[in-house]
Amino acid sequence: MLCIASPILLELLLFWNNDSFVKGLKAIEKSTSLLLFPLFIIGNYKRINFLKVIQIYIVSTTIILLFFFVRFNIIFRELMNKYSSGIDLWEMGYQFANSVGIHAPALNMHLAFVSVCSLYFVFYSFHQNEKTIAKMLRIAVLLLSFFFVLFVNTRMALVNVLAGFLVVIFFEIKTRFNLKRIAVISILLILVSGILFFFVQKNPYMKEKYSTVTFAYMDKVGKLDEISHPEIKVFNSFVTRLSIWKSAWELSVKSLPFGVGASDGKSELNKYYKETHQKFLAKYEFPTHNLFLDFLLKFGVLGPLVVVLYIFTIGYLGYDLKNAIIISFFLIFFTSNLTDDFLLRFDGIAFSGLWSSIFASYWLQQKTILDKESEAV
Repeated sequence: MLCIASPILLELLLFWNNDSFVKGLKAIEKSTSLLLFPLFIIGNYKRINFLKVIQIYIVSTTIILLFFFVRFNIIFRELMNKYSSGIDLWEMGYQFANSVGIHAPALNMHLAFVSVCSLYFVFYSFHQNEKTIAKMLRIAVLLLSFFFVLFVNTRMALVNVLAGFLVVIFFEIKTRFNLKRIAVISILLILVSGILFFFVQKNPYMKEKYSTVTFAYMDKVGKLDEISHPEIKVFNSFVTRLSIWKSAWELSVKSLPFGVGASDGKSELNKYYKETHQKFLAKYEFPTHNLFLDFLLKFGVLGPLVVVLYIFTIGYLGYDLKNAIIISFFLIFFTSNLTDDFLLRFDGIAFSGLWSSIFASYWLQQKTILDKESEAV
């Protein structure tokens, strides 16, 4: 419970370092779920049905996204017609996410986890010898959730979902290696690969996005204003991330040992953009896009240590339980926060705090079972 609550405990510890009392309180208010979720979920860990909660989550999320996808096709028909013609495909996922009311990388972090869990439950369905219709529905949820990951089309989410698939398949082969399982895995891989292939064929921008767009102008780190129209050419490129990280690192080093304060990270970084004459970064007021750097900037030397404690607690739970779902969640959340900062946003805080508490409850359940078995022996 303390590990999960560690980010808000750090904010309370260094509350005095905020320039604004009111903004400091708002920052704490945004993180209160990291106290409430562990208290109420882990405090009632025996009542948590781990597999049932996840099944409800993946099915309900997929149905909700399907509703929003149909709605997007009806209400924003002109946009879909444009995308079908191959025009402005770079904005498609972001426009869809905006219609849902959520930031595209945050939405796709959810969807990546849903997709990986869906694969897990396809195998689960075969293990439990469920009826054919149930198996087909689980496969349909898997394919739909993977399609939505591609449609929103953020780079880290696609990498994460494929890595998560490998984790699930690894545990499946390791625990139940036989020809039937290999056949099921092969069929699923063919189906997923088919969706990926046809989507790339219909969306040629993906090839450009994952190659030339991502790694363009790498010699312009910290010098983005030298590029003609950087808004068009490098807004989502890796060089922009590197330029932000460079500035955040320089400012963090100047602000050691206690950082600039929880409520002042973004404003101080924007001031630094202006001081160093980085007009493009200052105009769009880019946040750090890296959770480790963000906490270093805000809280000094303690910041990255708390991030490691918070995220790697999830990794420990997954490793100790040898559970593919928890390990995949750890990989998704860890890598997503290397290129973004989801503990700045309420949805990222609530998402990670909720699932961390559920994972911890499941871990406690399994430990209780083992203890009882040991006592019986």
